[in-house]
Amino acid sequence: MSASVPTTAVRRRRRGVSPGVVVRYLVLLLMAVLLAGPLLWQVSLSLKGAGDALYTRPPELIPGHPTLGNFATVLDRIPVPHYLLNSLLVAAMAVAGNVVGATCAGYALGKLRFRGRGVAAGICVAALLVPAETVLISQFLLVRSAGLANTLLGVVLPTIVAALNVLLMRNAFRNLPAEFEEAAIVDGANAWQRFIRVSVPQVKGVITVVAIFAFVGSWNDFLWPLIVLSDEDNYTLTIGLNRLHGTFYDDPRLIAAGTIIALIPIVTFFAILQRYFFRGLEAGGLKG
Repeated sequence: MSASVPTTAVRRRRRGVSPGVVVRYLVLLLMAVLLAGPLLWQVSLSLKGAGDALYTRPPELIPGHPTLGNFATVLDRIPVPHYLLNSLLVAAMAVAGNVVGATCAGYALGKLRFRGRGVAAGICVAALLVPAETVLISQFLLVRSAGLANTLLGVVLPTIVAALNVLLMRNAFRNLPAEFEEAAIVDGANAWQRFIRVSVPQVKGVITVVAIFAFVGSWNDFLWPLIVLSDEDNYTLTIGLNRLHGTFYDDPRLIAAGTIIALIPIVTFFAILQRYFFRGLEAGGLKG
């Protein structure tokens, strides 16, 4: 028995790396290049000076004369701090609405027993199947009739509670052991007490996932703010950066610099919450 163990180890060493492992790592490397390549290209382009060639074969990721002048030009041409504040307000309202609304709705669909619960969950699933572009006109008419056109509240209102986030919270609450709720019921806790003190602390990771999804979705949204907002003072950053496009000529360096400026808050927000984000995924928030 003891002699077979070293023999097996020697055989494994002789075999080397299996072809399956090599293929797996090659696929991962290819995915990393496809995902990180455009970002690295944008960073390189934003740092290139007037004397650097933009398009070369092979591409040059390291600028010959790196400069931050492109960022200064972007800040000089458009009021980035003002647009950034508008985007932060919209993102904050979207995060707050989705965290509170999706958590409450998810708990009701996942833990409470009431008539029509399955229908409500089916409506959330059906909402994911409808392309957002098909309801833009009806959404705008509703927002305008409510007097919220050309306001930041009108921008955030359609995404204040996303159907996907409701389903994520529903699955998270459904995966919780029923023993915790039963013990709280025995202790005389009502539904709100069970929700706040028992269930919510166990799904903090999934709540972080919801917060990140809401922040990224509202921050990157371009088409809906473009339709709702007409006053430049209310522009979000994505709409404001569109002013970098010229009538007859676009400077790729300035567009790349503006893209990097818009990307910094997303990277910062995710970096702060990444530990809780992956913990939420591991907790089963994305399970069916």
